[in-house]
Amino acid sequence: MSAVSSLVPARFLTLTAHLVIVILVTVIVLIGPQLVVALPVTMGLFAIELAGFFSGVSMFNCTQGLLSTAAHASASVALLFFLFEQWACEIYWWILAFCRFVCVCVYLGNFLFSLHLWRSYSSSQCSD
Repeated sequence: MSAVSSLVPARFLTLTAHLVIVILVTVIVLIGPQLVVALPVTMGLFAIELAGFFSGVSMFNCTQGLLSTAAHASASVALLFFLFEQWACEIYWWILAFCRFVCVCVYLGNFLFSLHLWRSYSSSQCSD
């Protein structure tokens, strides 16, 4: 099995595991004033990344897949510690920053670069 074909299921599984744990955090943790904002932000970032993943824009990009798999796996472990060790709510923002914002920013950069390449390709095809 090639590296690209094994990254896609690994990325999907870690993305799904992270999503399930965030839903558990929403259900189990008594939502403090800080998490009232953080959890919808997290869900919005999940929507962006899942839309990109299922649309195929970043599905077969090895760099994006490796970064996403590592970020979601580490976020899943950190959020499990957040739940079981009952860490302070401020820690959730750090997990969100390091494991979600970085991944989504790289994804959006990848998407914009792909869009730029597509536009330059389509404009070169139209001028011929």
